[in-house]
Amino acid sequence: MKNEIIEMGKISSRGQIAIPSEIRNKLDLQEGSKVLFVVEDNTLLMKKVSSETFANLTKPLRHAKKKIKETEVSSVVHKLRAK
Repeated sequence: MKNEIIEMGKISSRGQIAIPSEIRNKLDLQEGSKVLFVVEDNTLLMKKVSSETFANLTKPLRHAKKKIKETEVSSVVHKLRAK
């Protein structure tokens, strides 16, 4: 993998993870940046979410009959996965 960065993180007692500075700089993650977490088996993937990628991720939800707000996306996804 080109430009691979491997860093170790630590989870705080409150469940917070500090993203190593080299990774924050590489991805231009600033305070308030949004990230998407995906868990598959024993693997956790974290992806930076820009306004463009968020628009692509939520496109099917926006075309639904009921308008869905950004704050509701997580609960809607969980409900759909349960079906």
